[in-house]
Amino acid sequence: MRGADPRVVLGLHRSRHERRLLTGALDLGVTALDTSTNYLGFRSHQILAQTAGDLLPKFTVSTKVGYFPGPDGVEHSLDPVRLHAAVEQAVGDLGQEPDLVFLHNPEHSLREAGPHGQEVLTEACAALDDAMSKGLCAAWGIASWDPSSLVELIGLTVSRPATLMVRAGLLVGVRTLDAADALIKAWDLDPSEVWGMSPFGGSTSDSVWARIDPRVFLGNRRQLSCMQAAFIAAYHLPRVGTVAVGTDEPAHLGELVGALVGEVEERTVQEYRSLLRDRSHDQPA
Repeated sequence: MRGADPRVVLGLHRSRHERRLLTGALDLGVTALDTSTNYLGFRSHQILAQTAGDLLPKFTVSTKVGYFPGPDGVEHSLDPVRLHAAVEQAVGDLGQEPDLVFLHNPEHSLREAGPHGQEVLTEACAALDDAMSKGLCAAWGIASWDPSSLVELIGLTVSRPATLMVRAGLLVGVRTLDAADALIKAWDLDPSEVWGMSPFGGSTSDSVWARIDPRVFLGNRRQLSCMQAAFIAAYHLPRVGTVAVGTDEPAHLGELVGALVGEVEERTVQEYRSLLRDRSHDQPA
């Protein structure tokens, strides 16, 4: 097994949860696993325990709470009692305490909270803080697909998360990038405390990847493939220390781990963000 690299997390969002993927990840030195209570039809934790219970202690395991089975399939809730119970159930289903529990897309419910948004977010974070203090998890964080609505809610009452996870990469819009930066600054988070997710916008087979060459971010040192270049660029859009990426193929994961030798030119990143900002200003509201 290679030495562990904390910069890559194996995300199980669309994964089939096969044992060979987990053993392949360990062989590559990828020893962090990210899932959620609602993945795989709310069975992710149980399937992991059944198929790879002996492997889980070799990983740092993060999961997410916020989505629940509902009458229409799935519903979202920031109710502190439900969140606390979800963490308890995660422990039971996984057979171990998660190393990290994220509050999953809090903006989903905050849109309906109106002027009470800060109070709702404060109580939700307090529920995870309480779960941590009771030994149900080692730390808690916030995972947000659209962090822009969170920025104005951050105040002295909202506890500081240990980790913030946001979308990262070349397909992330400037509004999301700016919101992520604002949260990072408000909570005084180090890049090592910020994770990126969905670095390819969902799929490496999307047609957009045939139209662009992310290797421009590498300057003259273009020894990486386009996918590798896009992956390493995601660590700079926004600035994150870790990226969670999903795949069912250990070979693909190995290609991405190999991208970590790449060096991105910061000047090119800043020019790119300036172009994004200029383009957003030119578009009608």
